[in-house]
Amino acid sequence: MKKTRQEKKQEKRDFRQAVQQELREHRSSFIVFYALRALVIVILIRQIFQGNYESAFYCILALALLYVPSWIQVRLHIELPPPLEIAVLCFIFAAEILGEVNAFYVVVPHWDTMLHTLNGFLAAAVGFSMVLLLNDDERLTFDLSPFFLALMAFCFSMTIGVLWEFFEFGADLFFHTDMQKDTVVNAIYSVALDPTNSNKVIAVQGIEDVVVNGGSLGLGGYLDIGIIDTMKDLFVNFIGALVFSVTGFFYAKSKGEKRTAAQGFVPSRKTADHDYLRQAQKERKNKEE
Repeated sequence: MKKTRQEKKQEKRDFRQAVQQELREHRSSFIVFYALRALVIVILIRQIFQGNYESAFYCILALALLYVPSWIQVRLHIELPPPLEIAVLCFIFAAEILGEVNAFYVVVPHWDTMLHTLNGFLAAAVGFSMVLLLNDDERLTFDLSPFFLALMAFCFSMTIGVLWEFFEFGADLFFHTDMQKDTVVNAIYSVALDPTNSNKVIAVQGIEDVVVNGGSLGLGGYLDIGIIDTMKDLFVNFIGALVFSVTGFFYAKSKGEKRTAAQGFVPSRKTADHDYLRQAQKERKNKEE
């Protein structure tokens, strides 16, 4: 049955009301959310006055992303623990505002590495939670072992990491960005340099400079195009995913009774007194009657 325009407006109003209640539910995540939102707004205004419209776009994107944890909780009727919600909010701010707008990816050593490690951990938490919630659904008949839950979390996290590297490669290839940061190396080993075409590796060591179109790059070595950065990102994503998967295994094995690092990062189904969307819908229907 097709919904009327009035019904759609009412549903949107219920959703906004539920999101506002969700934001105020936990004091810690509430403080972090509004502190980060205020900072982003100040930075957005500054970027607009300076004419940095690309940075302003990142600020607007960050503002929208800050609401995502609350939107997910309301729409999917799940409860995100405050540690997970705060970690996601800080990750968004660190990636979009500090990383892109304030150029931390360039000026702060290993900033990108730190975020990819955290991303591996958080993505594993999401994958673990998705399977765990399905596994606890009484309507489903399968029962997964703790090892399989941990394995699914690990594979989910690594898949997200690979898809992100595909995105970076695509952006660099089609839009001429530099998301896959280049690395200066002083030696290369390649069969492409073998004049006999016999698949023999030719080593060029002690590279101190590279000349392109008659001019020195002045980098002190050969410029690797992205591959080292990509593999490093995937490796630290692997570490983050592995850490959560191991702790998630013991969490699932103890059925949540044994305290591990996964304890504060596993969502649960909302109870009736915390399901703000259904409460808003019920309240509206009672008023209409």
